[in-house]
Amino acid sequence: VVLRPAGSAPQQDPAGGAEGLALASDPGGTLNFLAMVENLQGDSGRGYYLEMLIGTPPQALNILVDTGSSNFAVAGVPDPDVTSYFDADLSSTYRSEGIEVTVKYSQGSWTGVLGTDVITMPKGIYGSYTINIASILESENFFLPGVKWHGILGLAYDALAKPSSSVETFFDSLVRQAKIPNIFSLQMCGAGLPISGSGTNGGSLVLGGIEPSLYTGDIWYTPIKEEWYYQVEILKLEVGGQNLQLDCREYNADKAIVDSGTTLLRLPEKVFSAVVQAIARTSLIQEFSSGFWTGSQLACWDKTERPWALFPKLSIYLRDENSSRSFRISILPQLYIQPILGIGENLQCYRFGISSSTNALVIGATVMEGFYVIFDRAQRRVGFAVSPCAEADGSPVSEIEGPFTTADVASNCVSSVSFHEPVLWIASYALMSLCGVILLVLIILLLIPPRCQHRYTDNDVVNDESSLVRHRWK
Repeated sequence: VVLRPAGSAPQQDPAGGAEGLALASDPGGTLNFLAMVENLQGDSGRGYYLEMLIGTPPQALNILVDTGSSNFAVAGVPDPDVTSYFDADLSSTYRSEGIEVTVKYSQGSWTGVLGTDVITMPKGIYGSYTINIASILESENFFLPGVKWHGILGLAYDALAKPSSSVETFFDSLVRQAKIPNIFSLQMCGAGLPISGSGTNGGSLVLGGIEPSLYTGDIWYTPIKEEWYYQVEILKLEVGGQNLQLDCREYNADKAIVDSGTTLLRLPEKVFSAVVQAIARTSLIQEFSSGFWTGSQLACWDKTERPWALFPKLSIYLRDENSSRSFRISILPQLYIQPILGIGENLQCYRFGISSSTNALVIGATVMEGFYVIFDRAQRRVGFAVSPCAEADGSPVSEIEGPFTTADVASNCVSSVSFHEPVLWIASYALMSLCGVILLVLIILLLIPPRCQHRYTDNDVVNDESSLVRHRWK
């Protein structure tokens, strides 16, 4: 091995309800799920995107599919890293709201202005719909060199929408205007393929239901714990069939989410350390540089070799809808030991598709490429089924098994005290402000004669809103 710098009981509900099947078989209706098959392109390294027509006359743009945010935003001015942008001045149907909006990510941010316009999707729901759209006027490390998308489609809940949850999200607008079921599903087909390649790996975003041809076996559902991100509950992790033996709350610190806009499987630092140690211990490689695990180095083998046989399977246990049961989704090394294009003539280099996180476990593209994932908002659950495109060299690289008992884990692995919602931050600061005011009043009562006492009103309390945490991470 050569190291190089990195910089060079199942749910028998296959359609989410009878309505989904009926709509799927109605090619003349609003929904034709087969027409949405393979409507995505991209790869796990730079995201999967959908073609969309915006404005009148229509301007064609590629839009990144992101289940970890809630704003629909497109490049609104030329940018050196995008090949196209939305020119609002050329659209007769564009209406500016004049409201500035900023969204920050762990890496990168953008600022734009809110407006509305009509959109159509060549391989989506039939018809035109009026949607809230943010025109990105300034950005930093958001559009990256080589990306083939020009905007982002946030498919999470309105709780994450900026500048406030009153901004109706793209999917909520579709549900309301097209009267489709409140469910969508996602398949990303990049398993075992080089990342940052031609950007032509297939994928499917099915709006309004489930397409049976995109999965095999049964769909297993886990409840959505909170409707902001798609937050789920993880019970335990196994590496090579061996339980990591961590407290289950470690896996959900401070949340566990399903996010197609995150490229890797991200693990809380303590979990990441345990996973790396377990992989290193059970792999057939005796000594391996720490730079590979941290992402600073690539591991390279001769092109005739397939290193995946050297690494173990990784399993994630999720709580079933029946809380006394769980199921596990497993990924083979073909999904987390990821080939990189364009390095060396006789060597094939790979990156580690798992990284550490300071504030969440994120089931990103590294895992999602193994499954057909159903975001059943109507029934507040996320479903997983094996994806037929999750194969490498003709063999499946993902598995789903269950049910298993949850008798060996806590009844609740999600911390009930979590200051992740903006409203909770506001409440905490309000309480701190209140305590400060009360303390100040007591001091004044002690120091000032009664006739000089001042009656305090709500107008005397100044809330320093700039100090509130509004950071949206990815």
